[in-house]
Amino acid sequence: MLKHIDSRGLGRSRLGWLDSHFHFSFAEYYNPENVKFGVLRVINDDIVQPGFGFEMHPHKNMEILSYVVNGELTHADSMNNRQTLTRGQVQYMSAGTGVVHSEHNRGRDELRFLQIWIFPDQDGLQPNYGDYRFKWEDRANKWLPLAAGAADKKSAAPIRVHADINAYAATVEPGHTLDFKVEKDRQAYLVLIEGRADVNGLGLSTRDALEITEEAISLKPEEPAHALLIEMAKA
Repeated sequence: MLKHIDSRGLGRSRLGWLDSHFHFSFAEYYNPENVKFGVLRVINDDIVQPGFGFEMHPHKNMEILSYVVNGELTHADSMNNRQTLTRGQVQYMSAGTGVVHSEHNRGRDELRFLQIWIFPDQDGLQPNYGDYRFKWEDRANKWLPLAAGAADKKSAAPIRVHADINAYAATVEPGHTLDFKVEKDRQAYLVLIEGRADVNGLGLSTRDALEITEEAISLKPEEPAHALLIEMAKA
């Protein structure tokens, strides 16, 4: 089963320094029929102007991935981590019993990144931070494993989270087709980050998404496409 999520229907917040598209209920955007998808609680597509960002604020009991689309993302937290990531790189934070962090655009250009929140498989975990500087070319015309559950022995993903998920990214050129099979009792959420593509006869544009349940898909780009896919247990 497929459900097309048109980006024009996403939640939206414009604060001048920040322009956000919310895939699920967040902040001032609330839709009781769109609070989560399985263990996936938040995907916010944020554009942050140079010199601005999210000041220090707390989180508890959430697994958080940040995927940089463009620009520079500078992270700081109460665990004394300080890092800057660029296009295609990913940071991971397990908020656990509590962590305070900030995310800023210290660069000269706009920052665009996806912040992804996932419910953990247990509360009260030890807070943790990590990042991985994936090579951009490693996702060319294939699904690059980004993150997987800590107990998953088969995944090649370097980032491990406290949840039964698999996260992938891909860039696909016209003339190529990229397939993915969502197995029985599994579901996935696909975001077309950039470009245009056909997926099983559905036309997707930048920021459109698909809910996929127990179905195989074929992604065929109409122009260079950049996609993120998060696969998980069926809710």
